[in-house]
Amino acid sequence: MAYDLIVRNGTVIDGTGAPAVRADVAIANGRIAEIGKITDGAARVLDASDLVVAPGFIDPHTHYDAQICWDPLVTCTSWHGVTSVMMGNCGVGIAPCKPKVRDVAAWDLVNVEAIPYDALSKGIKWEWETFPEYLDAAQRRASAINLGFLAPLTPFRHFVMGEESMEHEARPDETARIAALIKEAVAAGAFGFSTTTLPQHIGFKGRPLACRLASRDELAAYARTLRELGKGAIEVALTRRPGTVSEDESELLRLLVEESGRPVTWLGMASLPREPERAEQTLARLAPLIRRGAIPQVLPKPFVVQMDLRNPFSFADMESWNRVFNQSPEMQKQIYRDPEFRSAFREELSKPRLFRGRWHRVEVLEVTNPALKHLERKTVAEIAEERRADPLDTFLDLALEDDLNIQYTMAQFHEEGIRQLILDERTMVGLSDGGAHVNMLCDAGYCTYLLGHWVREKQALTLERAVKRLTSEPADFFGIRDRGRLKQGLAADIVVFDPRTVNSAKRAKMADDLPGGGRRLVMPAEGIEYTIVNGAILYEHGRASGAMPGRVLRSGLN
Repeated sequence: MAYDLIVRNGTVIDGTGAPAVRADVAIANGRIAEIGKITDGAARVLDASDLVVAPGFIDPHTHYDAQICWDPLVTCTSWHGVTSVMMGNCGVGIAPCKPKVRDVAAWDLVNVEAIPYDALSKGIKWEWETFPEYLDAAQRRASAINLGFLAPLTPFRHFVMGEESMEHEARPDETARIAALIKEAVAAGAFGFSTTTLPQHIGFKGRPLACRLASRDELAAYARTLRELGKGAIEVALTRRPGTVSEDESELLRLLVEESGRPVTWLGMASLPREPERAEQTLARLAPLIRRGAIPQVLPKPFVVQMDLRNPFSFADMESWNRVFNQSPEMQKQIYRDPEFRSAFREELSKPRLFRGRWHRVEVLEVTNPALKHLERKTVAEIAEERRADPLDTFLDLALEDDLNIQYTMAQFHEEGIRQLILDERTMVGLSDGGAHVNMLCDAGYCTYLLGHWVREKQALTLERAVKRLTSEPADFFGIRDRGRLKQGLAADIVVFDPRTVNSAKRAKMADDLPGGGRRLVMPAEGIEYTIVNGAILYEHGRASGAMPGRVLRSGLN
């Protein structure tokens, strides 16, 4: 017979962890028709000699909820061999949403995910009100890759409670209505729901993100909807201190696991160079919960963040910074000059916070004022010493001198700790945050980084094991039943890459391609030769084909 497409002579790694084999892969009607030595012909044949043929990668943690309205290629995640993404994480999203409160949903994304308001106001189509309508709207629009959705708790609480969702827990009747909407969303195809407890997750007008105010009774009621449906998972942004889960946080995990009877993934595990033993101690202490399905996510690459004082997400867990959010640049400058603000900021740095005032690690990345150009690549601590000034004052003064355009960068990683976490069977690789914090960081290239850095360069794990981590493991966690493996009859989502060159670029670059001309960081990919989605070639040697073969994935059906 003649197939639609054959990928010939590749090294097939099927996503199960099984040893690689030399084989051909035939595709017909969007599915894998045959794997082996294939003598039949096809409408198109790709030569994969010296290349690896693997299932398309699945990214379990993204925030493309708004971006899919203006970017059907879902960049830059799709550049890296990812063929399916899970959105709606961390309890924040844009559905359900009543027309009169669309601005609230948009500002939640601005404050939690650092997506520019202008991009959201110009780019979101608002073709829905309910969550099932949001899924249907996504299906109607063209998409390059497959889109999976979690139901984010914040818009559900706001849909029922209005402004009061940002003020207090829900009453029993409100909880019942919210639970019914979540159940409706999962029945329509959502893969579960998400929430957050993190203090830096602030929403509209600097108020707590609505889902943070949900009581334990509320969360138990929402978890039980998944038990009743017998499907779905829960994602929760949980850890206030990297690598550590407090007793209260572990009790929340226990409640979600027990009440739902479903898998729970939580954010996140990390390893700090000063306390390398902390991560292992936490995983050991939580072993009983992990065995029951409470799986932490880990990022397999260094965490490098840019800091922008126009949208200062890095300081969102500090009360002194609340009045900075959603203000005009002129008002922000007034606040930054205010001695009382500086004093309050300095006081908060004496307590455990997301940002800890380690000025020797905060580097000036980019400025627009020519008089400051000589300071690029210097740390705030170095500049403060040169100026004989306080580092905190220097940090704010430099921003004022550059009209708030300055970009700072800060890196934090523990190489050996990352290696241990990505090898640990108790974790799930992910945590890209694709689509979020767009001018601060870009970890969408974690898949190619894992293959290039950890497999080829460090030889920390085998290619078979790395591919399994990127494919069947997230597919199995979320119940995406016909993807994540190369097997006859499954969907033909395939990535063909060169194991000798695959990697993410060394550094993200700035692009001016958001709606309205907004800026974002993007991470180019290296060594991805072909990406195939539902049997259609999406990328060929890094060039988009123009095809839009992606579809909305729905729980229980894929």
